[in-house]
Amino acid sequence: MASSCLLFHVHCSAQKPSLSSTNLGHFKSTLSSAFKPFLKEIQQLPLRMDVPVGVKNTSLKLVDAFVDFVFEFVDQPLLPSQSNFAPVDESKEGVQVTDIEGEIPDDFAEGVYIRNGSNPIFGALTSASSMFGSSSNIWVEGEGMLHAVYFCKGLDGSWTVVYKNRYVETDTFKLEKQRNKPLFLPALEGDSPAVLSACLFNMLRFGKVSKDVSNTSVFEHAGKMYSIAENGVPREINILSLQTLNDWDLKEAWNRPFCSHPKKAPGSGKLVIMGIDATKPFAEFGVISEDGKKLLHRADLKLDRCILCHEIGVTQRYNVFMDHPLLFGLKRVVGGGSLIKYDKEGDARIGIMPRYGDADSIRWFKVKPNCTFHLFNCFEDGDEVVVWGCRALDSIIPGPEKGKNKFDWFSRKLRPLKSSEGSIGEVSEDQFVFPRPYEWRMNPQTGDVKERNLTGSEFAMDFPFINEAFIGLQNNYGYCQVRDSIASSASGVAKYGGLAKLYFGEQSPESYLRENQGLKKVEYHMFEKNTFCSGAAFVPKDKAVEEDDGWVITFVHNEDSNTSQVLIIEAKSFTSKPVAKITLPYRVPYGFHGAFMPIPLRNEISTIIPSSSIF
Repeated sequence: MASSCLLFHVHCSAQKPSLSSTNLGHFKSTLSSAFKPFLKEIQQLPLRMDVPVGVKNTSLKLVDAFVDFVFEFVDQPLLPSQSNFAPVDESKEGVQVTDIEGEIPDDFAEGVYIRNGSNPIFGALTSASSMFGSSSNIWVEGEGMLHAVYFCKGLDGSWTVVYKNRYVETDTFKLEKQRNKPLFLPALEGDSPAVLSACLFNMLRFGKVSKDVSNTSVFEHAGKMYSIAENGVPREINILSLQTLNDWDLKEAWNRPFCSHPKKAPGSGKLVIMGIDATKPFAEFGVISEDGKKLLHRADLKLDRCILCHEIGVTQRYNVFMDHPLLFGLKRVVGGGSLIKYDKEGDARIGIMPRYGDADSIRWFKVKPNCTFHLFNCFEDGDEVVVWGCRALDSIIPGPEKGKNKFDWFSRKLRPLKSSEGSIGEVSEDQFVFPRPYEWRMNPQTGDVKERNLTGSEFAMDFPFINEAFIGLQNNYGYCQVRDSIASSASGVAKYGGLAKLYFGEQSPESYLRENQGLKKVEYHMFEKNTFCSGAAFVPKDKAVEEDDGWVITFVHNEDSNTSQVLIIEAKSFTSKPVAKITLPYRVPYGFHGAFMPIPLRNEISTIIPSSSIF
């Protein structure tokens, strides 16, 4: 890109430059017009930096100096009620945990319970203010930190439990750590000139619009554990040390990010992936070999918009894609709008594609407008393809429009749908962010689609999970986190005060009532007051016979005592108290997705705790 593509007239003074309100409108119009010809160049900049190294280094130093002079980073503060969203220090080394109430079952699986989450490297998410306005990070950003609990079983049957945490060390993490300051300008929300300038300067300096946070999920393939977020490729993690290894590199066969929830194809061990991008092709599916070394198939879905799709589904024969109107668009920013927008009136559809199909083989089913981030499962039932997910009629990402109070917006959006008196509130459901289990049934032969809620309006539920042996197959049970809507509304952030077990094959006892017809049986495991969970996962028994032979494991934090624990709950006795409560030596902030990786650890204890002589 030519260095003269965008010129800024800057007056030197002792203070950082600013714009008067009378000129702001004209400035936005001028900057937007200036950016229009260069949208593609912004995306393609890393491929066009073919200049002499000396010239490039000098130019980048000038750009760095300009950014340091013009932009000011400001921490985004947390309220006292949001204190457990604050980051913690990195431990790296394992610490043996001895404070265990109850007993870890004899037939519990030896292995690692690991969870990902946001842990801003410099203590807080940031905003940046400048002559272009302000831009800020949204609540899902922040460097990824892994929290792991190791369950090691000795020869005598006794359990040793170890905890450790560690940052996911992406290239951008290492860069900011080395310079010991924030470098990437926030680019996801704010004044459109500020967002556009952040995109431009991040690309000029680092070759990418935003930093790789790798903070969302963890998954296993071919015996390796990976950390992932939507804006980057998976990073392999040494499961014993939590050290970040190499990026998952499929060479030129796959040159885009992964979605956060790739899926194992049932019966094959192959991994089905999807990647979204801001420019065409907006979305592509892929199939990776069992050993993780080869891309076996790649297909452009030929979408005409960029969808922020967080999760995909698989069945025995099909890939499933959720096309909902949560949209990413640089062109909208150029016009003065937001980079990410949820369009309540926008079209929503579900795509069913044969495993190795292409865009022409997709069968699209138009469904009611919705935003569904997470799926329980997808499977084939006779001629129908069934999708179970946690569906909402609004999106919690990115948050309020520019100019609206963030706390007020989140507080209102996270309110209970049903009042304490048991009546539905006066505000309609589409005015809330209230995800709850939902079913779509689609018939590829006839084109018919049927939709319905699977649970009532008492609780919002999200972050679903199942026994992973049933991914893509018809399952009887699903689990999810239950939002405490009162606590969430009061604090302006989502908090999950319990867990739910859904019996997909059984009707709710109240299903005879007209308004509850078709609802599924649900059991709840609610925590004590002001205790909230994150990263829950299912752990099957070593010799499981039935689908729910196993345990649900989760991190919880008690905000009154400021203590963090891991709970192990018997899935078949779901409403009973946990069989074990493991109190951790450090606070564990709320995070996103967790997983359990069964692995023999008896001979690895010296790697987990280098100074250990336990066994």
